[in-house]
Amino acid sequence: MGSIIKLETYAKENNVPIIRKDGLEFIIDYIKKYNIKNILEIGTAIGYSAINMAQTNEDIKVTTIERNENMYAIARKNIRKFGLEKRITLILNDALNVNVTGKYDLIFIDAAKAQYIKFFEKFKNNLTQNGVIITDNLNFHGLTKHPEEIQSKNLRALVKKINNYKEFLQTNQEFETKFHQIGDGISVSKRKMD
Repeated sequence: MGSIIKLETYAKENNVPIIRKDGLEFIIDYIKKYNIKNILEIGTAIGYSAINMAQTNEDIKVTTIERNENMYAIARKNIRKFGLEKRITLILNDALNVNVTGKYDLIFIDAAKAQYIKFFEKFKNNLTQNGVIITDNLNFHGLTKHPEEIQSKNLRALVKKINNYKEFLQTNQEFETKFHQIGDGISVSKRKMD
């Protein structure tokens, strides 16, 4: 049987970025409150958030996409340890190359931050009518507030892309987004009703 604490310890010891506890609790509460059943996750890592989301309710099915073979293998092992292989579908590929046909109540974006806009645009059509897109890491350890103070050029470019994504959400005509200062910064985007 799997242990969530073991997953958290593994992530810490191996520098695997997983969602912060309060961010995860926010999503779990959201899943319960809105009776979410089908979830698409972009960025599996070791399977931590997929496992936690699936454990919220026995009716929940999660499809999760991971492009890193090593992470994919670890996630597969972890999902099996928790006995969730029937409810969590794991796809090894770059999410931008994956075409999913299903409809999802929740799409969770927690992968390559530089691709957030592309992920959003690609998968928004896979949302159910009242579905939401939840994105993590929008504060990026507080760096998005003062990008001018960042020394590294690559890091500055990444932070700029995260800030562009936030602006993309704020000005989006099709979706209404609420930003939450929870975890590392979370957004919840819902399609505007006519």
